[in-house]
Amino acid sequence: MGIIPQSPVLFSGTIRSNLDPFCSYTDDAIYDALDKCRMRDAVDKMTDGLQSKVAEYGENLSQGQRQLLCLGRALLRNCKILLLDEATSSVDYETDQAIQVTIREAFKFCTIITIAHRVNTILDSDKILVMDNGTVGEFDSPQKLLSDKESLFSKIVSHSSFSDD
Repeated sequence: MGIIPQSPVLFSGTIRSNLDPFCSYTDDAIYDALDKCRMRDAVDKMTDGLQSKVAEYGENLSQGQRQLLCLGRALLRNCKILLLDEATSSVDYETDQAIQVTIREAFKFCTIITIAHRVNTILDSDKILVMDNGTVGEFDSPQKLLSDKESLFSKIVSHSSFSDD
């Protein structure tokens, strides 16, 4: 199981130790994950590549880079279940799009559970669960929920007008 949280979690160490803390993967596998999460170029530009230092909490990296490295960690582990907890809420639109494309490509055979407020993040999901005051408000495919103009999800989409992007 992999988790990509709202606030990316990195540790003092190196790029390598943040992606592969137990030294279970080859450099090639790590670079493949970095390619998929679109961080290969950034890591290649760092002085020591995979051995480049990561400051406490990843403070020497941008918010987007930290989030992409968390994505790289999940890619490397080849997770069968992926939990995205507002994974793109604190990154810019371009990073959000990069993360969404990578998730759709790399985790297409994976069960993905997404907690999100950005409507565009979940529109291509198989099923959507809308919570209403702590209980299940509705659960169905986005197409089915959107076909009912009175559904909670339809109302959320119409009110958002994708202005949250």
